[in-house]
Amino acid sequence: MTQTATSPKLSTACEILKETPLIILCGGKGTRLREETEWRPKPMVSIGEWPLLWHIMRYYACFGVRKFMLCLGYKGQVIRDFFLSYHERWADLKIHLGKNDIHYVGDGYEGDDWEITLVNTGLETKTGGRVSAMSRYLTNERFLLTYGDGLSDVNLEKLVECHLNSRTIGTVTAVRPSSRFGELVIDNKTSVVSNFSEKPQVSEGWVNGGFFIFNRALFDYIPNPDVSLEMEPLHALAQDGQLSAYKHEGFWQCVDTYRELEYVEKLWSSNSAPWKIWQ
Repeated sequence: MTQTATSPKLSTACEILKETPLIILCGGKGTRLREETEWRPKPMVSIGEWPLLWHIMRYYACFGVRKFMLCLGYKGQVIRDFFLSYHERWADLKIHLGKNDIHYVGDGYEGDDWEITLVNTGLETKTGGRVSAMSRYLTNERFLLTYGDGLSDVNLEKLVECHLNSRTIGTVTAVRPSSRFGELVIDNKTSVVSNFSEKPQVSEGWVNGGFFIFNRALFDYIPNPDVSLEMEPLHALAQDGQLSAYKHEGFWQCVDTYRELEYVEKLWSSNSAPWKIWQ
């Protein structure tokens, strides 16, 4: 991530990221990752020694984001407990049991300078309802939004620039994920395969990769809590010409299955995780 001093748009994007909160959808049940989500919510599955949620927050923090708003639901207490004991998990401690006194000592991990709002948005609430529930805690004109199970190396500064230039209510990051199957290029006349690529990035079509930025006017498109963000609100925004897309050609990976979890874990353990842009 580099900042170009001669680019006023980039400077504006940087400043916006510093003051704009990020809402993270953390309340789903993660049924396709049942091996891990029987006892913890999907954003808390581990990649290395850190939960997936922390990886997402750390990535945004590298772009200056410091305010996080977490939509809790399924097993939300696991997320609450993690952050309530966040500092104690990594710092060196001296504990005086008789006085019930705790001191942080040495050069242990000092934690991150983050402001985190934890909101119970219900067990069965759909994504639109979870987002609308956060409106009472938002004071900014804009907010960032992402899912609690997606990793990417998307340039958030460019995403903000795209949003500012488009002048729409919302901007979604469009991605072309890797295919789950080998892709064949077949000659129409002879039916001969001219190319085989194992699990390539899909060559046509874009999908919703999350990593949104919205203006507060989004809430006018959520009529009630029982709607999915991906259905009525985003569909209506698109119909009204109020949804733009930032095309991201780089790395993007949803952690929705155990195989996908193994894949990102392998990237992390081999020190080749594209989303790790911090020291």
